[in-house]
Amino acid sequence: MTWEELDAHLDKVPGTVSAYVGRPGARPTWTRRADATHYAASTMKLAVLVALFRAAETGRLDLDAPVPVRNSFDSALPGAPRFANARDYDNDEAVWDRVGGDAPLRWLAERMIVRSSNLATNICIGQVGLPAVAQAWALAGARHSVTGRGIEDFAARDSGIDNLVTAADLAALLGELALGATRPGPLAPPSACAAMLDVLAAQEHREDLAAGLPDGTRIAHKNGWVRGVRHGAGVVFPDDAPPYTIVVCTTTDLADGGADDDEVEDDACRLIAHVSERVWAARHDLAG
Repeated sequence: MTWEELDAHLDKVPGTVSAYVGRPGARPTWTRRADATHYAASTMKLAVLVALFRAAETGRLDLDAPVPVRNSFDSALPGAPRFANARDYDNDEAVWDRVGGDAPLRWLAERMIVRSSNLATNICIGQVGLPAVAQAWALAGARHSVTGRGIEDFAARDSGIDNLVTAADLAALLGELALGATRPGPLAPPSACAAMLDVLAAQEHREDLAAGLPDGTRIAHKNGWVRGVRHGAGVVFPDDAPPYTIVVCTTTDLADGGADDDEVEDDACRLIAHVSERVWAARHDLAG
């Protein structure tokens, strides 16, 4: 399937489908509405992860120090009451089991990624601060992505403070992580970039991008979903070709939670897996 054929296939999908495919540090091989903004869902956790590791490198945070696990957070809207997460809207009981106690910040960062824990995410944001997350986006070269609030901060959301991403910006951040693991870059030292890639490679939600790859293929990735939205963003490391970034963002009615309405696997999820499979087949032909 050529890129034109893939575009024609995606043209039939209701809503907006954005994509970015290319080797880190090179011009993209294929893009589709790559600068269109989408609600970020849990892909915003990528920038939170980078902000945490950057703060650790400067000594502002100790990732191995225990921090309080509390379900109460400052709103991004000045003057708004504190907010809390809903346990039944989260994906990780392990973090909730520690409420009232302490947990290492590194462990919380890992749960934020590998299980997409919303509670862990808001605790991490509380530790590092939203300005540091914004700086992570900026250093990656992102142009349109914004992390304006924590998850379930409804007062901020209703006032217009939101979390937005583009396929191009997610690819820029992931590309800088991949390059940064091999040489000094703008995000963090190589050891820290490599550690972040390891966390992303341990991702347990593998229903979209990873599902389009052969078993055992290394992919450092983060996905995100809410009703009407499904995204997958990652760096693939084939054994027989150089790494490549792949991001697919969908804002579509296909992201309906599937037959069980569980919002984990649905037609949007399968669409992303299909794109991933097609890109894998072209992995030797990517520019750069």
